[in-house]
Amino acid sequence: MNMPNERLKWLMLFAAVALIACGSQTLAANPPDADQKGPVFLKEPTNRIDFSNSTGAEIECKASGNPMPEIIWIRSDGTAVGDVPGLRQISSDGKLVFPPFRAEDYRQEVHAQVYACLARNQFGSIISRDVHVRAVVSQFYITEAENEYVIKGNAAVVKCKIPSFVADFVQVEAWVDEEGMELWRNNATDAYDGKYLVLPSGELHIREVGPEDGYKSYQCRTKHRLTGETRLSATKGRLVITEPVGSVSPQLSGNGNQEHITLTRVPKMGSVTLMCPAQAYPVPFFRWYKFIEGTTRKQAVVLNDRVKQVSGTLIIKDAVVEDSGKYLCVVNNSVGGESVETVLTVTAPLSAKIDPPTQTVDFGRPAVFTCQYTGNPIKTVSWMKDGKAIGHSEPVLRIESVKKEDKGMYQCFVRNDQESAEASAELKLGGRFDPPVIRQAFQEETMEPGPSVFLKCVAGGNPTPEISWELDGKKIANNDRYQVGQYVTVNGDVVSYLNITSVHANDGGLYKCIAKSKVGVAEHSAKLNVYGLPYIRQMEKKAIVAGETLIVTCPVAGYPIDSIVWERDNRALPINRKQKVFPNGTLIIENVERNSDQATYTCVAKNQEGYSARGSLEVQVMVPPKITPFDFGDEPTNVEDSVSVTCLISSGDLPIDIEWFFNDYGISSYSGVTVVKGGKRSSVLGIDNVQARHAGKYSCRAKNHAAAVNYTSDLVVNVPPRWILEPTDKAFAQGSDAKVECKADGFPKPQVTWKKAVGDTPGEYKDLKKSDNIRVEEGTLHVDNIQKTNEGYYLCEAINGIGSGLSAVIMISVQAPPEFTEKLRNQTARRGEPAVLQCEAKGEKPIGILWNMNNMRLDPKNDNRYTIREEILSTGVMSSLSIKRTERSDSALFTCVATNAFGSDDASINMIVQEVPEMPYALKVLDKSGRSVQLSWAQPYDGNSPLDRYIIEFKRSRASWSEIDRVIVPGHTTEAQVQKLSPATTYNIRIVAENAIGTSQSSEAVTIITAEEAPSGKPQNIKVEPVNQTTMRVTWKPPPRTEWNGEILGYYVGYKLSNTNSSYVFETINFITEEGKEHNLELQNLRVYTQYSVVIQAFNKIGAGPLSEEEKQFTAEGTPSQPPSDTACTTLTSQTIRVGWVSPPLESANGVIKTYKVVYAPSDEWYDETKRHYKKTASSDTVLHGLKKYTNYTMQVLATTAGGDGVRSVPIHCQTEPDVPEAPTDVKALVMGNAAILVSWRPPAQPNGIITQYTVYSKAEGAETETKTQKVPHYQMSFEATELEKNKPYEFWVTASTTIGEGQQSKSIVAMPSDQVPAKIASFDDTFTATFKEDAKMPCLAVGAPQPEITWKIKGVEFSANDRMRLLPDGSLLIKSVNRQDAGDYSCHAENSIAKDSITHKLIVLAPPQSPHVTLSATTTDALTVKLKPHEGDTAPLHGYTLHYKPEFGEWETSEVSVDSQKHNIEGLLCGSRYQVYATGFNNIGAGEASDILNTRTKGQKPKLPEKPRFIEVSSNSVSLHFKAWKDGGCPMSHFVVESKKRDQIEWNQISNNVKPDNNYVVLDLEPATWYNLRITAHNSAGFTVAEYDFATLTVTGGTIAPLDDGSGHGNVHTRIRLPAWMPEWLDLNFMVPLIATVVVVAVGICVVCVALSRRRADDMRGGQKDVYYDVVYNQTMGPGATLDKRRPDLRDELGYIAPPNRKLPPVPGSNYNTCDRIKRGRGGLRSNHSTWDPRRNPNLYEELKAPPVPMHGNHYGHAHGNAECHYRHPGMEDEICPYATFHLLGFREEMDPTKAMNFQTFPHQNGHAGPVPGHAGTMLPPGHPGHVHSRSGSQSMPRANRYQRKNSQGGQSSIYTPAPEYDDPANCAEEDQYRRYTRVNSQGGSLYSGPGPEYDDPANCAPEEDQYGSQYGGPYGQPYDHYGSRGSMGRRSIGSARNPGNGSPEPPPPPPRNHDMSNSSFNDSKESNEISEAECDRDHGPRGNYGEDSNEAVKRSPQPKDQRTTEEMRKLIESRRQLNETGPKQLQLQQANGAGFTAYDTMAV
Repeated sequence: MNMPNERLKWLMLFAAVALIACGSQTLAANPPDADQKGPVFLKEPTNRIDFSNSTGAEIECKASGNPMPEIIWIRSDGTAVGDVPGLRQISSDGKLVFPPFRAEDYRQEVHAQVYACLARNQFGSIISRDVHVRAVVSQFYITEAENEYVIKGNAAVVKCKIPSFVADFVQVEAWVDEEGMELWRNNATDAYDGKYLVLPSGELHIREVGPEDGYKSYQCRTKHRLTGETRLSATKGRLVITEPVGSVSPQLSGNGNQEHITLTRVPKMGSVTLMCPAQAYPVPFFRWYKFIEGTTRKQAVVLNDRVKQVSGTLIIKDAVVEDSGKYLCVVNNSVGGESVETVLTVTAPLSAKIDPPTQTVDFGRPAVFTCQYTGNPIKTVSWMKDGKAIGHSEPVLRIESVKKEDKGMYQCFVRNDQESAEASAELKLGGRFDPPVIRQAFQEETMEPGPSVFLKCVAGGNPTPEISWELDGKKIANNDRYQVGQYVTVNGDVVSYLNITSVHANDGGLYKCIAKSKVGVAEHSAKLNVYGLPYIRQMEKKAIVAGETLIVTCPVAGYPIDSIVWERDNRALPINRKQKVFPNGTLIIENVERNSDQATYTCVAKNQEGYSARGSLEVQVMVPPKITPFDFGDEPTNVEDSVSVTCLISSGDLPIDIEWFFNDYGISSYSGVTVVKGGKRSSVLGIDNVQARHAGKYSCRAKNHAAAVNYTSDLVVNVPPRWILEPTDKAFAQGSDAKVECKADGFPKPQVTWKKAVGDTPGEYKDLKKSDNIRVEEGTLHVDNIQKTNEGYYLCEAINGIGSGLSAVIMISVQAPPEFTEKLRNQTARRGEPAVLQCEAKGEKPIGILWNMNNMRLDPKNDNRYTIREEILSTGVMSSLSIKRTERSDSALFTCVATNAFGSDDASINMIVQEVPEMPYALKVLDKSGRSVQLSWAQPYDGNSPLDRYIIEFKRSRASWSEIDRVIVPGHTTEAQVQKLSPATTYNIRIVAENAIGTSQSSEAVTIITAEEAPSGKPQNIKVEPVNQTTMRVTWKPPPRTEWNGEILGYYVGYKLSNTNSSYVFETINFITEEGKEHNLELQNLRVYTQYSVVIQAFNKIGAGPLSEEEKQFTAEGTPSQPPSDTACTTLTSQTIRVGWVSPPLESANGVIKTYKVVYAPSDEWYDETKRHYKKTASSDTVLHGLKKYTNYTMQVLATTAGGDGVRSVPIHCQTEPDVPEAPTDVKALVMGNAAILVSWRPPAQPNGIITQYTVYSKAEGAETETKTQKVPHYQMSFEATELEKNKPYEFWVTASTTIGEGQQSKSIVAMPSDQVPAKIASFDDTFTATFKEDAKMPCLAVGAPQPEITWKIKGVEFSANDRMRLLPDGSLLIKSVNRQDAGDYSCHAENSIAKDSITHKLIVLAPPQSPHVTLSATTTDALTVKLKPHEGDTAPLHGYTLHYKPEFGEWETSEVSVDSQKHNIEGLLCGSRYQVYATGFNNIGAGEASDILNTRTKGQKPKLPEKPRFIEVSSNSVSLHFKAWKDGGCPMSHFVVESKKRDQIEWNQISNNVKPDNNYVVLDLEPATWYNLRITAHNSAGFTVAEYDFATLTVTGGTIAPLDDGSGHGNVHTRIRLPAWMPEWLDLNFMVPLIATVVVVAVGICVVCVALSRRRADDMRGGQKDVYYDVVYNQTMGPGATLDKRRPDLRDELGYIAPPNRKLPPVPGSNYNTCDRIKRGRGGLRSNHSTWDPRRNPNLYEELKAPPVPMHGNHYGHAHGNAECHYRHPGMEDEICPYATFHLLGFREEMDPTKAMNFQTFPHQNGHAGPVPGHAGTMLPPGHPGHVHSRSGSQSMPRANRYQRKNSQGGQSSIYTPAPEYDDPANCAEEDQYRRYTRVNSQGGSLYSGPGPEYDDPANCAPEEDQYGSQYGGPYGQPYDHYGSRGSMGRRSIGSARNPGNGSPEPPPPPPRNHDMSNSSFNDSKESNEISEAECDRDHGPRGNYGEDSNEAVKRSPQPKDQRTTEEMRKLIESRRQLNETGPKQLQLQQANGAGFTAYDTMAV
């Protein structure tokens, strides 16, 4: 570990600790709860959660708070809810989850439960509203439409019967009649007028039922709101119609004539139906009334748009809370009447809010919370605190004096039967509340006697606490030895101390300091131990109440104390279960009783020496009083009775004080009650004469020293009724509201009733009949609108069952003034006819009546047309006024005035004389269109009869008025529209007025011509036919000519997917003028085998006509895009397998599936397509026959449509059943001696299973001997038959057995035992297959006597043993770790003196495939075709190839290729892009070696420049750019970037970075007569091209200006910088900059050498992080001569640029200036390569750079795509970091931390051609710019400090490479995308390396994913650093190093453009790669098995630090690297593979 780093770590740790300490102080200063708060619901669950068991439900509950609250789900009883597996879970984010479940798993306690969500944190808890969860199990139900019985002419209501168990979820959607017509629930107003109406509640209302309705039937369609299921009712409902013989009074259906009250609930804004189910004949009238709330008065329901009455049914839409109440439906006909009451409750959602939501209240102050709630109905209000009920039910909660325990969360709940709502508020305690806290206290102390003791306690709090001291529970007072003092500090803390002078042993004990204030108590205790003998302080007598627990601690002093025991009567405690004694001297006695526990207890303390001390404690047990229950009897007491009760104290210590209380007040002051003391333990209460006032609660309270107890009993007194308000006679004016009070009291409360006398005299009374205007409320008689009929005697009675009751008779009289029942009415008469006007006045007679006309007295004498007559009636007088002949003047107001003794009244008759109206006038046209005209006119005199209507008459101009059409218009309007006219036609129009009397004359006619209109006809003969799978052809003909309404311009053809709600996609087709010609259109890019709907509409200049009818058609069938699913196979027999599957999803079939194909083959032959079998079937399963026995088969299934074969399913595998085996293939019998023969055999060719054993049969020939059998294990292939007879022939044969049974027998073989045993080999010729790298053994079992000699020959050569091959004792040959060369023939020879024998084995070695041959066959713009050939040396059958390919800047992709595919197309590639391709083969051993990488590119080039005149069109203040003039180079253009600037300006202004290629673009706001520069960047997938143009805007008058003469040639960028006039000419920067740069370079070179030498001498290990330190301290120049002020804060803004993801050139933040632009400005003349950048000098931070022109050497700067590119390019502009690279800048504020590097991103490279300028590292270069120098700046590597960092340093030169964090390993060859971002830090004296381009940061680091930490930075497998031929060193600059010797350019290669393949070092598109590209380095990591010679090591790469090298090692490394460069790539790769220990880098000497 480096010491500086270690020091740095400790320094940072110290800083962190200090920071934490600082932070904690800050926290102490600022209370932590300043921003803390209790929980508040963010998302509260709803009241009801209904869900289906098939869907499940999730209930979300979220709350906020600080700290974040915990969410807990509870039941309604408050218990927590847990998980129930599969039924209920609580997710990690607090959701209550109910998964879908099976019906049988339904559990009521889970699925029908009331839950709530509880949120809590340390400040309190809140509970959500009740959540009623109801799971609905899907179960079968049927609905029934019921028959309805109805009287003819009445309205019928047909009901749909829904089962009760689903009634909450199923509602009626519609009714369907037998003809299929659907009637939907409709809230529209116009629906109420028809015959049929579906009511909001779902019933079908049929109006005015006639006989024809009896033949119809109706079904209801219902919908389940949870499952969405709809179904028709199982039954059809009919109307059963009856025709009554006579009249029928209204009958209520179902209830007879009982009282009929219905309760109805409806949510707010819902629709409600109030039924009045009555029928009658004749058809009755229905009237609806609503009761005024709180009264029995009612008023008629007002019908309007919202409230409708349909027959007897009242329908209220959009119900509001005010609609709630009691409704009455009154039904009447001529026979009788009936009524129905309905109570309607309109519910509004409940909501609550607490005001204030948070309040902070000081201790002791009041707090008020107000619950504001809305909704209807509201049943209860309740409050909770922290989730617990507090028993408060008022809307306002008031806390009079806030205490500590009052803080927390308060909630107000409002509830009704259906729902609940809650609101929460938090109560915080204010600053005045601060309970005492002990801040500092004394500790336990042990000391010797003698010295003084000082104990100190410091406490704080608000209010300031007081501190007291105790010793062993006894308060300490000041005396001569104990002194207590205290004072208050500046910060408000109290300091208290206890001084003990000259401490004694007796002073020891438990000292306690207690800090107490009104808001709390805090205490601290600790022991003071003083050495000395035991001592017990005196204990005071202890009094305790019986039943309580005694706790006492022995006050012991002295130290040390060995034991403390308690005794009673010299017995050590405990002596019973209630007593507990603890070692510290504490005694506890539970449930103290006097008899057993009152005694003297002794405490004994001992020390180890045996000294003891004793102390006594007297315990006195006090017994509290106990009162015997008493009462005043079960029955109430009557008035004037006497009562007494005794309060008896059954137990308790004397003296006992007994008191009596009445209603909680002392009883001594209450009259009539006596209390007599009955001894020491009783008291008697007596009342001699009980009165009503004596009723109440009587309490006896008994009190002694121990406690006070109460007992209470109620005295109930019966009191007979007595008048409070006795009624008297009353007289009321008729029509007024009469009120007579009658009030009485008593106990029980009297019932007050009123009765009315029968007849006119008192005596007999009957109950008041309940009616609309008479009611009794709390004893008061109300008669509303009193009439004469209400006059009479009334009786008021008050009865409560005590006594006879009270009654009073009164007379109510009614005084009636004259009254007209009808105050005003209209009367009409036709002009010229007679009329009679009548007035009837009621009231007390006599009544006089007078007539007025228009308020003038009418006297018949003055006009003989008038006559007046009077008639006396029983109730009043009738007066008649007759008019003989009416005139228009008789239209007047006639008034009759009636007068009697009590007053007068009048009534008016509005006389209206009617006649026909006058003719309408002022008829004019307001508006007209093609088919209508809007008219207006003036209303004529209506003849005193409302105009019923106007009749508009119109005709075509050529027709006569006898051929007219009419339009009827209501009489109240003076505007109307005449419709159904024909477009472009002339009409005559006139108007007539009509009233009830007759019709007026016609108005004058007006003439109009209608306008043209959109076509009204639809296109005809539409046909849609499929062309192919994605195209359809539509043909049609125009609409009829008469319906064109103008000339048709064209058609809109719309199409969409059928059966979807999506809108049509329209295409426009022009009209074909040829008559009768068919139009057609092909719709392309459609989905395969999909039905489309096509509509067409014609359009003319006015608009489009109607859409045609939908024509539906399918596209042609395609192939199924998904395989059959659920493929499964079942073995049936040894040769048959059943295969089953499920059809692919319908949407993926892409056609009609005709057949299925089953592809099958034995699994070991599956790879070979030729050996696969196919079976077709139409069903979803099939049986495969004729299979091999006991063989594993692989199967796939595919579906076939007319379009072809679909996708194959995933292979499945099944094995056929075993069977009996075939016969062993060969048998030998070899003589072993005179009694033994060796039988050997070969296994069966088809074992048909696992061989379990062999059976060897032997039989002596000729004789009738029995056959012998011998079982042999399956692994043994020979058997020695013994005990045979010499020279006797024996016959042998062998069978094999499987688990199924014994197989066929082998051929028989005969042998004869003999003394002569020739050499024979028992083994057979065989072929052995061995797997690569595994061991192989070939047998050679021989017999013979003498023992034969065994020798082996390998491929004809004598075998000699070696390390891998040896001969085993049994003659077998063992080969270890077989390789490919071991394949061949092996022969074994056995020889003895008698004979010789031999066998030959063939060894086949199975190895992974060797690298295949890949050749390029063809290329297109988006595809490559490659040929694949296997390696000739492969032995194992090849199963297929894996083709790997990647674009130059992209990821590797793979494609599987079958083994017999000669060619393969790689499609969907980028146009004009470079690609790398290689292939690997694979067989059943594994993946093999990779082929050579093929470098190629797709066809297509970057955009080509247009000619300037065709592209640019200039005006005075704008320039038009014609982008169609650009040529796309074969790859479609994507977009253009447009930039411009004035010619003399430096900054470019970006106009747009996303101009589409097909558009023209106008650059606006230019100044006239001004020269401008224009820069265009054209993008396509092959790259981009940058063009710059000069142009001058025209003058204001349109003239041109003179060209500028700057010697710039083409004028693209001027080459000379004009100097200010005051500067001398020789100061030209083009001369000065190179001069200064040369000086700086020499100086820097000297510095570098010095530093290198000094570092070489220095004895420090410069590795690891130390190099970073060197970079920071020394590398300030950031390149030759370029200084960079790292403290500049604005540099970050200048460089912080990220390119957008769409590959467009965005503006640089803060300016229109970017790093690429600055280089591109360099052009032409000489300018210094080196200068110093001073941030204080130039606000732009950068200078311009001019690069010297460099001749092009051949094609070294890039591909020459024609001269156009060469003209606009310039070497000084090319070599830059532009193309989509992002760089990190280390430095600035992050010098010590390379991980904090700052990003900046460059623009795309303009064209990919670069011109080198040697040694150039321009002044404007930001860190990380390559600066045209491609040399490496360092060669030593270091381990990665972080995942990607690499640092090279030598001689002070270093580069640190760090990719941006969003990318993985930059050198992982497959980049993330084309916007790869990289980092550079320049090192001292070194130039910046940009690789061969920004995308190639570390080309060598190509390890696979698991090797990202390894191969590049250590271990033997590091890839070489530079594969790109960018080698820089002093005196040698070659492109491609030694690998491209023919390249004589002294310049390094340019960076590659985007999509440029750096593997072609010469940049000339040669097909052969001279360099190792980035992709080539990936070659070693392609997919392959672990069979390579050293491949197993490749996976074990691990980082090995190799930084700490000496200078000598570095020198050797550099030398070896140079040699590596010159040996060529092949040796380089070999060295890598063989584990070269170093990664070589180039160096550059400065």
